[in-house]
Amino acid sequence: MLDVAVIEEPAAAEASLDPIRSRILAALAEPGSAAMVAGRLDLPRQKVNYHLKELERHGLVELAEERRKGNVTERIYRATAASYVISPSALAAVSPDPSRSPDQLSARWLLALGARLVQEVGALLTGASRARMRVSTFGIDAQVRFASAADRTAFADELTQAVAALVGRYHDESAPRGRTHRVVVALHQIPAAQPRDAAEHTEPRRPAATDTTEREAGQDEER
Repeated sequence: MLDVAVIEEPAAAEASLDPIRSRILAALAEPGSAAMVAGRLDLPRQKVNYHLKELERHGLVELAEERRKGNVTERIYRATAASYVISPSALAAVSPDPSRSPDQLSARWLLALGARLVQEVGALLTGASRARMRVSTFGIDAQVRFASAADRTAFADELTQAVAALVGRYHDESAPRGRTHRVVVALHQIPAAQPRDAAEHTEPRRPAATDTTEREAGQDEER
């Protein structure tokens, strides 16, 4: 079972978003038959069996083994991954494009960057999986608490200069066997966790000006 699988096909994305099928996927983190899953989820076996076939058709679950019980063969399924990410390529016609309106202070632009990251790394993983190869990536995840908005701005400026200097030092346009990589560095305020009850009854707070940018970084390709 993979840690994370990327869903790129629209039909597979639709299948995974069905409430019952998503519950079945979660239940199949531990392999089980249609009867076992039906018991875990308190659903009719026939209904579970139907949804299992659809999930299998889209590659979201797979047959783990078959067990003979007298004259009956019990089919044991498992999810193909512990968790799933839907790639923006599943909505190709309306997927975000960061090049449309690049703005380092825009939360929407940051979302577009994140969507492109998921799409590109997802495509790399899919291709590498088919070729039975590994993908070479690198990421940084950190948290920083700023004393003031001025400190946050200064941090963003220094980070911009540092990244620009590194890119300038290592970028080699003329390297005959070079491989182009994408570097994404961002920073954003971490949303405060709200109790479930409070989240349902409180009005949303007005977003602070433009708190945007996240610590998420380099990744890329392998052939």
